[in-house]
Amino acid sequence: MEIVCLDLEGVLIPEIWIDFAERTQIDALKATTRDVPDYDVLMRQRLALLDQHQLGMDSIEQVISGMAPLPGARDFVDWVRARYQLVILSDTFYEFARPLMAQLGWPTLFCHRLRVGSDGRIKNYELRMSDHKRAAVEAFKGLNFRTVAAGDSYNDTSMLAEAHHGMLFRPPQNVIDEFPQFPVCTDYEELKTRIDEAFRA
Repeated sequence: MEIVCLDLEGVLIPEIWIDFAERTQIDALKATTRDVPDYDVLMRQRLALLDQHQLGMDSIEQVISGMAPLPGARDFVDWVRARYQLVILSDTFYEFARPLMAQLGWPTLFCHRLRVGSDGRIKNYELRMSDHKRAAVEAFKGLNFRTVAAGDSYNDTSMLAEAHHGMLFRPPQNVIDEFPQFPVCTDYEELKTRIDEAFRA
């Protein structure tokens, strides 16, 4: 059996935090795992900025409600699911992702949860587990799945290394430079070809 493991933001949907930063004009919120490899450092920075500007879940939900998957993403998801098993492995949060997962046809998503207070302010976040993308791929391999993984950021690279075949999808140049061992795909058609070739190898 074959399974495809995909990152979510930057691969199938826009970066939620970047859209939110542009709408609120808080440039510091544009930082993502492409810029800050340590996820805990990044999230502490984000939560501090939200608190500083007195922004809660209602503000973030307004942004998410106006977002859509990247052009071609839904067709790509349907293509993968018709041929292989598919799991989305993401460092986003269920509270953020739900409206966008509906637009993608509800593929399986493994991610994290937020702690939201009664006042709607985000108090903290709960990681499902540390390095969960890599751990998930390792578990799938233990279940005798052949694995292909694709992502775009620093926090995807351990998943890509663990998979039988890992590839980068539209990554920034700094990630390409630091991880030259992973092939780079620039559009969904190329990614389809790479996935098929990997499973035929």
